[in-house]
Formats: sequence, C-alpha cells, structure tokens
Amino acid sequence: MRRMTIAAGVGIWLGIFCGTEVRAQKPPLLPEKDVAALANEISGETAKRNLEGIARFHRQRGSKGFHEAAELVAERLRAYGLSDVAILQFPADGKIFYGTQRSRPAWDAEEGTLEEVQWGSMQDCNGGTTVATDRRAGTVTVKISECSERILKRIASYGAEPVVLAEDSEGADVEMELVDVGEGTKERDYKGEDVKGKIVLASAQPDAVQDLAVAKFGAAGIVSYAQNQKTAWWGENENLIRWGHLDTFSSNKTFAFMVSPKTARVLQKRLDDGERIVLHAHVKAGQHAGNYEVVTATIPGADAKLKEEEIAFSCHLDHQRPGANDNASGCSAILEVARTLQRLIDEKKLERPARTIRFVFPPEIEGTLALLNGKGQYATLSASTEPGKTTIRVADSFLNGPDLTKRIKAVIHMDMVGGGPETKAVFHVTRGPMSLPSFVHDVAWAFADWVNEESYKFAATGKADYPMVAPEGGKEPLRAEYSAFTLGSDHNVYEDSSFGIPAIYMNDWPDRYIHTNFDSAANIDPTKLKRAAFIGAASGYFLAGLTTERSGELLATIAQGRNDRLSLNVKRSRQLDKTETKLFPSFAEYSSKLSLSVQQFIPRAGDALRMAAPPATPYSERPKASGDGLLIFKRKSEPKGPLAVFGYDYFAEHAKAAGIETPKLLSYEGLWGEGEEYAYEVLNFADGKRNAQEIRDAVSAEYGPVPLEMVVEYLKALERIGVVEMVK
Repeated sequence: MRRMTIAAGVGIWLGIFCGTEVRAQKPPLLPEKDVAALANEISGETAKRNLEGIARFHRQRGSKGFHEAAELVAERLRAYGLSDVAILQFPADGKIFYGTQRSRPAWDAEEGTLEEVQWGSMQDCNGGTTVATDRRAGTVTVKISECSERILKRIASYGAEPVVLAEDSEGADVEMELVDVGEGTKERDYKGEDVKGKIVLASAQPDAVQDLAVAKFGAAGIVSYAQNQKTAWWGENENLIRWGHLDTFSSNKTFAFMVSPKTARVLQKRLDDGERIVLHAHVKAGQHAGNYEVVTATIPGADAKLKEEEIAFSCHLDHQRPGANDNASGCSAILEVARTLQRLIDEKKLERPARTIRFVFPPEIEGTLALLNGKGQYATLSASTEPGKTTIRVADSFLNGPDLTKRIKAVIHMDMVGGGPETKAVFHVTRGPMSLPSFVHDVAWAFADWVNEESYKFAATGKADYPMVAPEGGKEPLRAEYSAFTLGSDHNVYEDSSFGIPAIYMNDWPDRYIHTNFDSAANIDPTKLKRAAFIGAASGYFLAGLTTERSGELLATIAQGRNDRLSLNVKRSRQLDKTETKLFPSFAEYSSKLSLSVQQFIPRAGDALRMAAPPATPYSERPKASGDGLLIFKRKSEPKGPLAVFGYDYFAEHAKAAGIETPKLLSYEGLWGEGEEYAYEVLNFADGKRNAQEIRDAVSAEYGPVPLEMVVEYLKALERIGVVEMVK
C-alpha cells in the first residue's frame, strides 16, 4: 500500500471537506499483505474451542472456578509463546480499597440444593394425624421431622447448574415454608404475610429483596425468579434462569436460589390455590478473604524507546457458568489475537511492532481497578504432594498498577463479541466519551466498516476478497454499528478521568440470553469470533506500530470519522430546542481535540494536525455563565476510578455517611442518556478549567439537555464527599 506523508494526509482531509470524492484504499490503514496475513491466520474455530474450555468453569470473583479458568488462559498463552505470562494476585478482603472499588471478599460454593418436601401419605405424620395443607384453613402445627415418608423433589442444583445459587449466598440447611411476596422490594409486598423464619418467593433480584425480607421481616432465605435485562425478547422464554446476586456488604447474610419464571409460575399457582409448600434448602458456600486474579502476558515491542509504551487488549474473565458470550467470547477472541500476532511475528509474516502489546484477563471492573491502582503479586501454580491437588506459589515481585497506567496508550476491550443469530445480538464498535476525545475509535471503525463491506459482499454475491467466514461458522454479514459511548464494562474504568486511557469497546447488544443459563457455547458463532478478533488484531497492531512514517492514511480515517459524528450530531440537533444551539461549540471542541489526540502517539505531528483539525469555537464567543454556572471544580488525584463500580457504589456509601440526599442527576433521563452516564461525564469534565455551565453544556451535547441546577447539585455533593474540590 502506498505510504503517504502527514502533509499528504492533510490534503486528503481537506479534499473530503471540500466535497471531493476520495476513497480510501482497501483494506484500510495497514498494508494489504499484513491484512491478508491476519485474515488468513485468525481462526474462529480455535477461538471457539478456547471459549468452550473457559465456559466449563463457574467464574465468580476469587473462586476456585475463576482460578481454574485463569490457569487455562495462562497455559494457552504460554503455549502460544507469549512473554511475561503471569497470574497477578491482589488481596481482596472487603476492607482494602483499589481506588473507588472496595475489594469484595472471594466467594466460593461447594454445594447448593433446593428441594420441595413432599409426603407419600398424610396418615404417616404424627402417629396418624392428618396434616392440614390448606393455609387458609389455619396454622399447621405438625413438625416436618415427624413425617416418616418424606420425599424430596429437586427444584435446583448448584452441582448441575451453578447459576441457580445466587452469588454471595451463605451456608444453610433448613426446611421452611414458602411465601409469595411479589416483587419483594417494598413494605406493601409483605402486608398480610407472615414471612418470619420462612423462604420468600420474589420477582426482584435477591440483593434488592435481602435487607427488607431478612432484616425487617425475618425471612430465612430467598427464591428469586428475576429476569434479565429488558429487550424486545424479554419474558418470551420462561425457562431462562437469571444469574442472581446478594449484596456483598450487607450485614443481613442469607442464601438465595434462582428459578425460572416457569417454575415460579407453578409455585405461585399452588400457593394461590391455598396449598402449603415446604422447601428444603441446603447450601455450603460463603465469603472468605482471597485475591482478585488477573492473567497477563505481553508481546514485547521492537523500538528501544517505544517498547516502554503499551497497547492493551482486555476482557473480563469472570461470570457464571456457562457465560459463553458474556464473556468467554471476549477472552477467547483476545486469546486468538495473542496467538495470531505472536505466530505471524515469529514467522516473519508481520514486523514486530514498535510498542509492546499486553493482554489482560481480570474480573470485570473490580479486577481492572485493582490492576490500575494496586500492586499485583506474581503467582504460579505447581503440583502438590497430595494427589489431585495443586499449590499456589507467589513470587516476591510485583507489577505496579500506577506505572502500568502510564505506559498504556490505548486499550482494545472485548465484552460479548460472539453472539450468533439465536442471541439476536448486534455487534458494536463503541466510541469513547466526549470527555476523552481520541482517534483510536476511528481506527477500529475503519477496520469494522471494511469487514462490514466485505462480509456483505460475500453474503449477497458469494464473492469477496476477504469474506472472513469460519468453516464452522455462519455466512451472514457482520452489520457492525459505530455507536455512541455507553457504560457497562471495563472500558469505562480506563476512560475515567483518573486514568484517561482511550479504550475501543467492542460488544454485542442486545443479547437475549445474557446472564442466564442459556448463554451457552451452542449460541456462539465462530465467524463472529473471527471477525471480532480480526478487527481487534488489526486495530491493536496498527496502533502498536504507529509512527510518523506510518501515519499517512490516518488523517483521512479521522476525517471520515468526523463526518460520521457530524451526521449523528445533525440528526440529534433536530431533537433540540432552538435555545440549545449553544451546545454546538462542545461538538466543535470535541472534534478539534480528537484530531489533535494523534500527538499522544506522534508528538511531532502537531503542526500538521493543527492545520487539519476543525477549529474550536473561541471561548469569547460562547454563552456567558452566571451565578452557580461560574463555579469551577477540579477532581482530586485520589480516589481513582468511576464512582459506580462492581458490587459497590462509592458515591452512595459516602453520600449516606455525609447525610447527603441522592442528587436528582442520578435519576435523570435525557434524550440520549441516563443519570449514571451524566454523572460519569460530569465528574470527568471537572478538570479545574471548565466552569459548571461549560460542564453542563458538554454533557448536554453528549446525552441531551440537563438543568444546570442538577449538575451543580451533583458537583457540590462530590465536593462534600471529597472527590472534587472547588477552584477559587
């Protein structure tokens, strides 16, 4: 592929905006020989075999299952020839903080069964006394243990299907009556019901029921039939069993089992008919001090100086069994990227890139916060003298998170990238937040859009140079979407203002089987895995090798990305009141800074980039602030991380301690975003330079107009809990 200088790239940029039709060479950004090497080597089948291996384990934080999955990943990385393969350990005991993440103790389960207690003959109880079974007829006084012919009918088994036992359940061995409390999250749900010492049947997640049912009303345990996230297919499959959670830090310890809506409906019908149902719950599980574990490996860079910089591939390794798309798919995809790049470099089919490429496999969000904030101790597994057992050996060396943070220039994060047609999944390449403009997302989209074209051409005609089809996979076109920033995975840790690391987020949404027993390997498409791995590998390899000499086509790619964003902004502007035209300077400022972000990789590109970047609106021409709009806030250096993390809410806990009412911003619903997203960006924009009015305008440009008063209220709450300070 013809190389271009930065000056030539500026010409392409100007040509696009002057209306000249300029078509980028295909494939984009990389020489075709490199693209062909990647496309030929990446195997969707190899990725799926690794996925099937990972999906065998119930991968809860700090658990034996997670460790076994981590060992499998580490073994694969060693077999593929990567360097610095290790499992890093970060202590997690419920007391240690990693930035904004309160570490959650490890949780392990050995046994868990939920059974209905039935009797072969009611005459066998209490010496021939008939047991009353109609709850409406009066209280039953006979002891269950006096019934000689007890029959236990299995409802749920952790051994067969681990998803049935809610995470953070505590040990129990009880036989109790079942009481239906509807949703179970409001006091009125318990009106007229005696649940003390009994098991409640609820439609909400166990953590939402726990404190009310157990602490206030004395319930002994919970059976939940909560369903997964709302999509167009929500509620259609009554056999789905949702992954459940109890509150890690609640003092009201209990157990919870998850059942399908179908099972719950049968139980409810029997209870409504006046039948008395007794359940036997046996649980051997609990929290304990342990470790977050993060698998890591590298492909060292070639340049003496630039090898100290890193491009990181990330996926979260945890979740319930099987957890195939969420997120064995992301981890198997970046494993395939690791195998492919290492092999092609070893075979001299690809040049070793200037920068180091790192691969990380943490528990979702909390493991990433531990990695970036803490000191990870290197650990290895070795055989024990006892048959069938292994021991963990820890070294005296550590990986220092703050040092690693400084080295990482960009992240490619994959979370759910393999959903086949049965899942109804749509594949997304997601832009970063407006608070962190970066060109890296345009790089990923250039490759994704090219795969879109090639895969559609093949699907429509049966012919394409690069169809990217796996022999065991589907032939449907990819139809990837270039989507606006959303929260929901580890990318929002990297892109938080504490770290400021741009992250390419590749994900499926919707997925009708997410977080359920149906998220199985059978629904994963090897072709989708191959395409996701290619987009990630091509993007990461390009960024790892990006130097002045290889920057020619990049400016044209950024210009095309600006066109896409401008088109989106034009569509959104039609939804705005005329009084909100003041938001447009925020769009212009974002585009200008995005273009200049190339300097983070190529410092000498400054002059050409300034010539090519669209001009930002001068501050003198922007709307004037007044009153509280003039206030300026700056985020403090500690704690680092987003405030709503995994299994813990830093803001909620500290606000409660300070007597602060929940700010209205957190429940606000805008045109294109919701409260948590507004709050995430308000904090990110609090840089000590923007005033509150400018922050309000910036988040309004991103998610839709929001009242200034809500933004100021939230900033003042952040000041009271010590996250930001006011600049005088």
